[in-house]
Amino acid sequence: MTERPLPHDPYITAVCEALDKAGLEVKDGRTDDCETRGTYCYLNAVIELDMMSVGLQDERPGLLLIWEWHTGREADHGEPDRGPVWKFAELQDDGSNEYPTDLPVYGYASPAAVVEAARKVISHEIKPGDFFSVGQWRGWTGGLIGDSWEHADQLESACAEWDARE
Repeated sequence: MTERPLPHDPYITAVCEALDKAGLEVKDGRTDDCETRGTYCYLNAVIELDMMSVGLQDERPGLLLIWEWHTGREADHGEPDRGPVWKFAELQDDGSNEYPTDLPVYGYASPAAVVEAARKVISHEIKPGDFFSVGQWRGWTGGLIGDSWEHADQLESACAEWDARE
């Protein structure tokens, strides 16, 4: 996590703990606030799963789970609407990653839902490129996985307060 507390730190910690408990070992988990097009900040987190923990090191070097919360201020310039999204990307041998693909969970998905979705990515039930944009699902027909986090309302309030200060 970052040096200074961010509103999504407790949420990402809960997700990392659920992944570890489910046997999907977190190699790295970090939160941050970033800029879009150098103008507005957004919140993000990147969780890297240790593929050796699931027996897939030879197949894929790693898997990233990405959470972002956008302000919506730059939606008219191609940036996401206000609110949270989950994405995933497979790491390549050279350390780069594929273009992130939407993960079919709620923006404030319960940690258990993120675990279930990650397992479906690992088993190839959900594949990179299944979701190129909202509403255009290609390979995955299972709808949204799981439910929302029990503290989603508090997290949304904390993100909105962060946005008002930024």
